[in-house]
Amino acid sequence: MKSSEKLILHYLRTKFKVLSGISQKKAAKEAFKLFSTPLIRSAKPFSSIFNEAELINLNLNNSLLKGYRWNSPSRKKILLLHGFSSSAKNFHHFVTGLIQKGYEVLAFDAPAHGLSGGATVNAVDYADMIKKIYELYGPVKNFIAHSFGGLAVCLALEEIKHDEDTRVALIAPATETTSAVDHAFKLLQIRSSGVKKEFNDIIYSIHGKPTEWYSIKRALKHIHAKIIWVHDRDDDTTPFSDVENVINEKFENIEFEITTGLGHSRIYRDPEIVGLVIDFFK
Repeated sequence: MKSSEKLILHYLRTKFKVLSGISQKKAAKEAFKLFSTPLIRSAKPFSSIFNEAELINLNLNNSLLKGYRWNSPSRKKILLLHGFSSSAKNFHHFVTGLIQKGYEVLAFDAPAHGLSGGATVNAVDYADMIKKIYELYGPVKNFIAHSFGGLAVCLALEEIKHDEDTRVALIAPATETTSAVDHAFKLLQIRSSGVKKEFNDIIYSIHGKPTEWYSIKRALKHIHAKIIWVHDRDDDTTPFSDVENVINEKFENIEFEITTGLGHSRIYRDPEIVGLVIDFFK
């Protein structure tokens, strides 16, 4: 962790310690805002493949979301879904190989990410974006999703028409929201059970569902797609222990590819993993 990041973390820990003593509800509200706000948007330049993209847009909850489309029109469509504090431009290395296989490739910056509008995002927002893309630019029967995008696509697939021919690549998906919340509270050193309760109440107010409902393991019971799930044992963001619980369910439609040493972010950029994922699609 950089010295600047340590200073920010120290400030946040002090802030929440003070807030928790003043008002548990206010501390929970501020924690949820932080939990839903992506880090600073990347200034990383776009790959040249984006010079060939058609720029497309959609409106969602009064925000304009920016998207990209290649090789349109094609009968086969695939949607690339980035993780939290990432953007569509980080998935450039998938585009050429998918075009070569005849796919129309779609990629959007999620709300509050990349060039899209908005300041905060939650799993319901992201899933709503996927459903809107399906409505406007679909039908889409193929998906590649990393991290937060993995949770969002699983929530969306519970409502999108799909079948056994639908294919989904989950790369280090955010498997359990309860784990993400626990990790955030540990990082911020928020130890108050009252603040945790207020935080979970905020999540419940969004969609009338408890925190544990936002679970890939739960959603998979309603998903018929063929899935390849790639995860690293050393992932420090989406813990492998959550994945083991899914493996133990023995879902017949899921193929697991477990790696070691790639962590949470390198895994979706690794050339062998990129090739493996592209080969998964017909």
